Amino acid sequence: MNTTPDLADSETQRKSLPILSANVPAATATGGPIPAPPHTCGSGSPGPNIDYELVLDCVHCGLCTASCPTYVETSNEADSPRGRIYLMRGVIDGALKLDNDVKRHLDLCLNCRACETACPSGVQYGRLIEPFREFMNELEPGRQVQSLNALQKLLLFHVFPYRWRNRLSLAPARLMQWTGLDWLTEKSGLMGLVPQSLRSMKQMLPALKPHYGQLPEVLEPIGKRRARVALFLGCVADSLYPDTNYATAKVLQANGCEVWIPRSQSCCGALHYHSAEEAPARAFAAANCETFGANDAEKFKSLDAIITNAAGCGYQLKDYAHMMHNTPEAESAARFQSKVRDVSEFLMELGPVKPTHPLNIKATYHDACHLRHAQQVFKQPRALLEMIPGLELIPLPESELCCGAAGSYNLTQPEMADRLGKRKTSNIAATGAKALFTGNVGCLMQITRHLKALDPDVWCAHPVDALWASYSGEMPKELEG
Repeated sequence: MNTTPDLADSETQRKSLPILSANVPAATATGGPIPAPPHTCGSGSPGPNIDYELVLDCVHCGLCTASCPTYVETSNEADSPRGRIYLMRGVIDGALKLDNDVKRHLDLCLNCRACETACPSGVQYGRLIEPFREFMNELEPGRQVQSLNALQKLLLFHVFPYRWRNRLSLAPARLMQWTGLDWLTEKSGLMGLVPQSLRSMKQMLPALKPHYGQLPEVLEPIGKRRARVALFLGCVADSLYPDTNYATAKVLQANGCEVWIPRSQSCCGALHYHSAEEAPARAFAAANCETFGANDAEKFKSLDAIITNAAGCGYQLKDYAHMMHNTPEAESAARFQSKVRDVSEFLMELGPVKPTHPLNIKATYHDACHLRHAQQVFKQPRALLEMIPGLELIPLPESELCCGAAGSYNLTQPEMADRLGKRKTSNIAATGAKALFTGNVGCLMQITRHLKALDPDVWCAHPVDALWASYSGEMPKELEG
C-alpha cells in the first residue's frame, strides 16, 4: 500500500520529492478530459480549474530541471517544473496543505515555459501553473501582486496597459535624461532619498529616444504588394522602444506589405492575465478582436497576418482562443489567434528581401522565453540577422535560459530576477559581442539594466532594428564611428 509523506513538513523533504500516491479519478464515460478530484485544503473552494489529465502527463523524468532557471539557481527540487507539478497535484489530491511554503515555490516560477521545450512527454506546464495561480488568487484576492506598493500596482494595471498613459508617465523621465538631471541626481546622491521600489523601476528604464508620433493608419507597400498585414503596437514596448515599432513598419513596407495600424487597438492583456486578473484581460482581448475585424469572418479574410514584435504580447495574442473559451467571443478569438505572427516568423514565411547595407559588428542573440518556448520561434530571428552583411553572429551560452524579466516578475520577485539578470549578462559579456539582440521589450530592459555594470557600450536592440538599419543605411548612434 502506497503512503504519501507530508511534504509540507520540511524543506529538506521537498528537495527530493517522492511520487505522490495515485489518487486518480476514473476517465469519463465519453473519453473526455478527466476532472481534477475535489481537493481538501479546507478553503471551501471547488479547486483549480485544471484538466487532471494534464497533471498525469508528467512522467517525472527530470529532463526539465536543467532548463528551469529557478532550479538552476537554487538546486531545490520544489523550484523545478517537476517539483511544482508534484506540489500542485499534492494539493489537488489532498496530500498537501496549500500553505505559504507551497505558495512560495509556485510564486517563484517565471512561467518561462522552457520546461515545455525540454519535455519529451509534451507536458503543458503553462496549462497547469496559470489556472493554479488563478485558484490561489481566488482564495486570496490580489496575492499575485501583494508584494507591490500602491504606486507600483497603479502603474502595472492602470498605466502600463495603455500606450498614451505610458507616454505621458515617461515624460518626466525623458526630460531628466535629455537635460542631464538624471545623471546629476545619481551623482549627487539625491536618488537615495527615493524609495527603493521606485529606484529599481528607474534603473530599468533604457535611454529614452524620441517617439515617432503617430504613423499613418495605412502604409503602402514598396514595390509590388505581397501581403496585407496589421501591426500590433503594444503598450509598454511602444513607449519605451518606439524606434522598434517604426522599424517594424518600415521593414514590412520594404518587403512589399501593406501595413494597417488600427487606431483603437488595446493592450494584449498579458499583464492582467499573468497576475490572475482574467476579467480585464478578457476585456482587452474582446476589444482587439473587434478592432482588428475578427468578429467579421468575411472581412477578416482580407488580412494575411497580425504582426507583433514583442514575444510576451505575441504569445498572449496566440493564446486568445484558450483565454476566451466559454465566452461569446470564443469563435472570433480563435479566428484572431490564427493570424498572429511574430515579425521574424512572418518575414521568413514570406521570404525576406535581402538587406544590403553592412553592419560591421560582432553580435549575439538571446532567446526571449515567450518566443523560443511558448511560440517555438527560434531559427527565424537568427536567420534574419545572418542575412545582414558584415554582422557576425556568435552563439550565446544558455541563450534559452530566462533573463529574469518575465513580465512583472522583476517587480514581484526582484531577488531572483536580479540573480538571473546577472547570470545572463555575464554570459553575454563572455562572448565579446558588441551588440545583443532579443525579441522582447522586457528582456531588453532587463539585459540593458544589468549590462550597464559590465559593458555599457553594448548595443541592445530588437533584431528588426538591425534589419531596418541594413535596409535603409540609417545607422543607430551606437554604431556610428
